[in-house]
Parts: sequence; structure tokens; C-alpha cells
Amino acid sequence: MSNILWKSLVVSPAVLGATLLVSATAIAAPTTTTQKAIQTEALQTEKSEVASTEAFLADKLEVLPTVDKLEASKNTSKGIVFPTAATEVAQKADVAQVQKSTVFSTSSATTVGKKPQVLAQVQQVQEQTQVNTLDQVNKYSNEGKSGNSQAQVTSVSQFSDVQPTDWAFQALQSLVERYGCIAGYPNGTYRGNRALTRYEFAAGLNACLDRVNELIATATADLVTKEDLATLQRLQEEFSAELATLRGRVDALEARTAELESNQFSTTTKLVGEAIFALTDAFGDTAGDNNNTVFQERVRLDLQTSFTGRDILHTRLATGNAGRLNLGLDRDANGNGQIDVSERSAEGLQTFNITGNNANNNGVVLDWLAYYVPVGPARLYVAATGGIHSDYAATVNPYFEDYDGGNGALTAFASENPIFRIGGGAGAALNFNFGRGGGLLKPSALTIGYLASEANSPSEANAANPSRGTGIFEGNYAALGQLNFNLGDRIALAATYVHGYHGAGSALFDAGGFQGQNVALVGTSQSNALSATNASSSNSYGLSAAIRPSDKLSISGFVSYHDVVGFGSNDDFEAFSYGAGIALPDFGKKGNVLGIFGGAQPYALGRTGRGSRDIPYQVEGFYKYRVSDNVSITPGVIWLTSPGQNSDNDDAFIGTLRTTFTF
Repeated sequence: MSNILWKSLVVSPAVLGATLLVSATAIAAPTTTTQKAIQTEALQTEKSEVASTEAFLADKLEVLPTVDKLEASKNTSKGIVFPTAATEVAQKADVAQVQKSTVFSTSSATTVGKKPQVLAQVQQVQEQTQVNTLDQVNKYSNEGKSGNSQAQVTSVSQFSDVQPTDWAFQALQSLVERYGCIAGYPNGTYRGNRALTRYEFAAGLNACLDRVNELIATATADLVTKEDLATLQRLQEEFSAELATLRGRVDALEARTAELESNQFSTTTKLVGEAIFALTDAFGDTAGDNNNTVFQERVRLDLQTSFTGRDILHTRLATGNAGRLNLGLDRDANGNGQIDVSERSAEGLQTFNITGNNANNNGVVLDWLAYYVPVGPARLYVAATGGIHSDYAATVNPYFEDYDGGNGALTAFASENPIFRIGGGAGAALNFNFGRGGGLLKPSALTIGYLASEANSPSEANAANPSRGTGIFEGNYAALGQLNFNLGDRIALAATYVHGYHGAGSALFDAGGFQGQNVALVGTSQSNALSATNASSSNSYGLSAAIRPSDKLSISGFVSYHDVVGFGSNDDFEAFSYGAGIALPDFGKKGNVLGIFGGAQPYALGRTGRGSRDIPYQVEGFYKYRVSDNVSITPGVIWLTSPGQNSDNDDAFIGTLRTTFTF
């Protein structure tokens, strides 16, 4: 019994050890399995490239870079991303180790005991990778900090611009303030509160270099300190590429400028031209029978010369073949038994019919020679030939007025108040501005002018008709006075008075003997034809207004009254005219204009035996389509009712397709 007991006591440690070993194995196995499940689930929730920790480490062990390779590739994306992945795995392993340190260490020999050497190497690589990653972060942080420290900046050649806090900017600013080498701003200061591009900075530096060289060349070198010279030298080195580029561009620009100067027409004159192509025809019983479809043209070449930059001399040449349509409305209004030039009706006359050449045979004429120049607070206008009142007086008819050009209304009547067509030729005018704005009792401008149609004639060529007179004061003339009222930017008013003297056989609305003859530009025969044997005088009064409710709408209109006093019997009469228009600028496209204008052509009342007293109305519609900055196409229709002041006359219609080229 004692022997058995003794043997049992001897064997009991071994049994106890075996029992403990079996118990530990039985406990460790499920625990390790649970830990692996937790670890696998955690890894699956992350953006990991591996399915398990062991597989990832086994696959990557052979390609793990050394410390030297990681250091050499720290600036590449591959060298940065790879250590980060290994670090994430190492961190997950550490977390699991903290949770179950004792159990995990025990189970490692059982579960992962197949590759004990691999785990040992992995721990080394993990520790090594963590150290390398920290080193890289520190180095990147130090590099970022060094770029923000102004004291450590040694070169600005890598900057895309120059900030006010950069040493180069402050150095140049100091030089500018000391030597005044940049005076680009009105107060001559250098505004150092905004960033400059490197080329802007180089331009300023170049100006300072030129200024310092100028000081040295003028024996004022003592003003330039050695420190400033050293600063300039350093700035030159930092911005050598930009300085070379700028100087190359300046040299190229100077070469092009020299070429232009050697080939240009004039240093003071520029050419402004306009060419009009017009397809037009008249319709109606009488008008249709008298006209065929025609294709006409007119060209104006205006040489604009400036001697001071504030004055301008206009020398305009004109030619064309655009004869007016024959609507069958000419009348013997003065009763001399024949139809004179002054008795020709101007109803339906279009602006391109004003060619400056009465023969309409494409002969070139000088149709306007005038000079504008400021004189103190006023502006002086002097015309040697072809002057009209609308050259210097505001007509207050936007989008319709184009000074008989090809970008406004189709007809001369819709372009401006007929009062501006009384008189013309040579003379002068002054325009006094009283500042911006105005009111009903405070005009914004005063205009006075005097034009004589026979100012160049020292004596009457036609001795048989001495009543016409000649010269500046003895011949035909028209004196104008006008007050303009601007109520803000939306309303403009003009009150106009014109006193005229007209020799025998003149027309009232002839623009001073247009085309060398007394050809009317607006109105009926009855309102234009003055006495064929005696001179006449006229007093005309007009009002013009324009309202712009919005940028897309303009409303304008006029009214005029004309009192004609003849120096013979039955030569007195009165004439009236009025009209209004609506313009829609930028209609359909920027630069386009849709315009509708209607009113009464100038017509006469109180003329004994000169026909009926019916009112000749005109309605005009056009649409200017802007093809480009220099080309526009304008289709339009003109409708005349009671033409010739007679309701018995058939209505007349005019259709026009106008193309205008400006250059």
C-alpha cells in the first residue's frame, strides 16, 4: 500500500502537468479562434489589400524595402504608401496583443508555429517601418516650415508670383520709395499691398535699374549706396530670365512700331469710311409706274486729323450714284409756270440719296470740311464747306439719327427734326456746356451757330438775279440758337430757334443749297419752294425730346413750326412738321435695332392757289441687323399717305434693303 502510495506521489507531478497541459490546450484553442475572428472582421472593415494578417506578411516579406531604400524613395508615391500599409497591420497586431497578451503569446506557438522565423522578422520590419515613417513625417514637416520662413529664403526663382511679404518685393519697394523709379500711378507711389506676377515685378525692377543708371550717368552716383547696388545685383540674378524676356518683347515691339511708322499714311490722320449698297423700289399706282427696281451705292471717306489730341479736322470725300425715286409729287408751288429745282418734293428721300454729287455719276466731291477744337469751357466748330446744323447741335433722336449715314433711319425725315435742315454751308458755332445734368430751369448746354451757303462767293454770278446776294452776310444764311436740358441719364430735351434768309428761288429745307443747288431734303413741294423772284426770311421753332425708360427701349420725337415771310406779294406761308419714333436696341441680338417712326412730313398752310391742305403722313419701319462690328443689313418699308398734300393721290410704298460697311 505504501509502495503504491509512494509511486503515486512520484507520478502525480507528471499527471498533474499533463492534466494542466490538456486543459490549457483546450482553453487556448477556442480563445485563439475567437481572437482570429475578431481580427479578421476588423481587417475586413478597413480598405486592406490582404485577406488576413499572416497571408499579407508572408507575401510582402520578400519585397519589403530596406531602410536605405525607403529613405531613397520617400518622395515617390510607392515609397510612401507601402510603409503605411505595413504600419496599419502592425497597429492591428498590437491591439490584439494588448487585448489578450497572455493567451495570444501562448497560442502563437500552437497556431502560427509553422512559421516562427517569419513572425520574428515581421516584428523587426514593423518596428523598422514605424521608425522610417516617423522620420519621413518629420522631414516633410521641416521642409514645409522652411519655405514659410522669410529669413531662410535664398531664392525666389521657384515662385510663380511675388508676394508683398517676400524679401524681393520689399527690397524693390524700398528702392522705389528711395529713388522714385516707378511712377505708374497718379500719385507717383508704389502700391505694395498686392501680389505681382514675376513679369510685373521684372518690369518694375527694370524701371529701377534704368533710374539708378541714370543717376550714375548724371554724376549723382553718391546717391546710390553700395547696399542698394548689392540688392539690385541680387534681384537681377533672381529675375534674369524675366528681364531677358521682357527686353526681348520690348525690342520686338519697337521693331514693329518702327515698321508701322515707316509705312503709315500719317502720324496725325486716320481714315474712317462707309460704303452703302442699297436695293430699293417704289410701289403704288403712280409711284410704281414711275420707278423700276434699282441697285445703288454711296461711299464716304472721312480723313480725321488731330493736331493736339483734343481737336479734329474732318476732310470728307463722297461719291455715289443713288438718285432719288420719282414718286410723281413735284409741283409748281411758286407759280412761275415751271417746276424749278427748289420745287422738287423730298417726300420719301432716303439718306443714301444724299451723295454730295448732284449728277449721281460717281464723281468724287469734297462734301464736308470742318474743324472741331475746344476753346476754354466751350467747343468751337468751324466749317469751310458742307456744314449743317446737326454737326454741332444735338438732335435728340437716338438710334434714328446717323448724320445721313447708313446705320440709322432709312429716310432723312425720320433722322432728325426738319428744323436742322434749314440752311448750311460754311460758318462757325459754339457749344457751351454747363456741366452734367440739368433741369427745366437749368439748361445743360447752350449752342449758337451761323452757316452761310454762299460764303465763298465774292459777287453774284447770276447778274440777272441780284436778289440772291453773296458772301457770308449778304447771301443765304441760317442762324441757330438751342438750349439743351438733360434730366439725368434718361430724359433729354432741346428747344431750337433758327432764323434764315433765303434768296429768290431757294428751298426752305435745302441744307444750304445741297449738292450745289437748292434741292430740298425733306418736305413737300409746297413747304419748300420759296418765291422765284423775291427773297424771303423765315423764323422756325422746334422742340425735340428723347426718353429712355430702359436700356432696351428709346422713345423720341419732335415738332416744328416755320413762319415764312416773303418780300413779294402772296409769298407768306406757314409750315408744320412733327413725328415720333420707338427704337428697340439690341433687339434679337446685341447691336441690332428695331425702329418704327411716324409723323407728318413738312407741309405748308396758307399758300394761295398752291394745292390742297391735306397732311402728308409717313410711317417707316426698319430692322438693322448687325452682321459684325463693321457690317450691317437693314431691310425696311416706307409708307406715304396723302403724298403731295393731296388725299386724292395714291399712297406710295418704298421697299429698301440696305447694306452698310464701315471701316
